[in-house]
Amino acid sequence: MGASFNKDDEAIADINITPFVDIILVVLIIFMVTTPIIMNPGIKIQLPKAASGEETKQTKLNVSIAKDGKILLNGAVENDNSLAQKVKDLVAKNKEIQAIIAADKDVAHGTVIRVIDIVKSNGVSKFAISTEK
Repeated sequence: MGASFNKDDEAIADINITPFVDIILVVLIIFMVTTPIIMNPGIKIQLPKAASGEETKQTKLNVSIAKDGKILLNGAVENDNSLAQKVKDLVAKNKEIQAIIAADKDVAHGTVIRVIDIVKSNGVSKFAISTEK
């Protein structure tokens, strides 16, 4: 016959986990390197400091104002008209929505007031200003 069966030719019953551990470690390193890149927002905003800040609830109406005056709604760049329309749409879905406005500390006060006016004139009755403790 072509095959011989000896007592020494037993099947390997142990699982070698060394390759599995190697793969998991490589995946862990990839996640550790890419997570800070993914988690950093595309726009850097230095919030003004305040000693009496409180935590705010999560909302779908996050307005950010960059140092150069760009207005962002949930991370997407908007102009005044498109911001107003999108705020109206969000208010139509949820009358009790709260706006969270985050403005860079170097943004002109008038720009912040203009954004607050756009938000309030389109139906938002509650809003919060983001600060850093």
